[in-house]
Amino acid sequence: MAAVVAAGRACARGALRAAWRGFAPVPVAGSCSSYSSLAWALQTRCSLSAPWTGTLEQCRKSSFFNTLTADQLWKGALAETGVGVKKGRGKKKKKKLRKNLNRGQEIGEGRSGFLWPGLNAPVLQTGKVQEVSQRKKEERERIQSEIIQQRDTFEKKKKIKIKREGGWSGKCWGGVILDPPDPGPNGETYEDFETRVIEVRNVFCMKAKEGRKKSVRALVAVGNGKGAAGFALGKAGDRTNALRKAKNKAISSLHFIELYQNHTIYHDISVKFKSTKIRMKKQNKGYGLHCHRAIITLCRLIGIKDMYAKVTGSKNLINITRALFRGLSLQETHQQLADQKSLYVVEFREEQGPLPIVVALPQGPVREEPEPEDEVPNTKLEWREVKEAQGMLKSPWARVRRAAC
Repeated sequence: MAAVVAAGRACARGALRAAWRGFAPVPVAGSCSSYSSLAWALQTRCSLSAPWTGTLEQCRKSSFFNTLTADQLWKGALAETGVGVKKGRGKKKKKKLRKNLNRGQEIGEGRSGFLWPGLNAPVLQTGKVQEVSQRKKEERERIQSEIIQQRDTFEKKKKIKIKREGGWSGKCWGGVILDPPDPGPNGETYEDFETRVIEVRNVFCMKAKEGRKKSVRALVAVGNGKGAAGFALGKAGDRTNALRKAKNKAISSLHFIELYQNHTIYHDISVKFKSTKIRMKKQNKGYGLHCHRAIITLCRLIGIKDMYAKVTGSKNLINITRALFRGLSLQETHQQLADQKSLYVVEFREEQGPLPIVVALPQGPVREEPEPEDEVPNTKLEWREVKEAQGMLKSPWARVRRAAC
């Protein structure tokens, strides 16, 4: 009896080995195929009266792509879990969005338009097992056009261009007009304030776990054109949040700048901030703004219409902004100068000729002795201005040959 069982086992093993090598197709679990081939092999080789009812399933888990689900793989790629964040996955771009990789790809769909039960058609319909069929020509063309349209929109993403108003150049964010700052906690609005971008830059910070972390730094200035203006820096992971933070900070740190006749400064100013030097000169009406482009933008926010400014040293926009606001906040009005000196402050104008015009009176008693004058005036002269006053400054176009017309 034991010998018969051993022979039966050997025959079964031989039949399974033959089926595995291709002599008899082995069905997969969940499929609708019959067991006739395997049963015939078992009956002929092992002389069994009843067919074998077992099923075989071939499964290979050699990669984590087969063992993990799609949600688990996306979590690792997008660094949503704590381990992914600690290992610095997805650190090059701040925001990675999950993509639908099946978009424009439908299993079973082709140019011929066949309907495969279980792929692009139901297996059972009205209680009957469906057979392979083919769509009509009009329906095939319609489905193919929809698939091609989906693929085109998926591959060729159109970049939405933000309309920039008032920028210095096409690719630069400097000078771009933004919306007014957000309303305050008490409901106050800032509709009369104009917001301008001075600089937007990408900055990086090295982290121990995340590595090289990227951020966006924005310098924004606000002003109402009547002397009230301010600036601030905003830093965030993306440009939109950085600009929003900067303009909301700037409205909470305003400076009031005194203007002479609402068009220029009261006197010439020389100011230095770190390695940036700015020399500002008072000008008459109609002169305009002959300055650095960042200073022109800031002067328009403040309300200055006529001024000359020369920037020497570092051209860093943050240093230029800080130096300009420092110099303008340190200027003295005519009334402050009269109270400080206890003298009348007079001004000579072209329309009055040699006659002085009193522009400020001291509030206290007037001092009788005049202001002492230095034998050698303590004024710093620019060599360019000296050459221009003496007529030694030549035009850069003086020796350029012009083509005869």
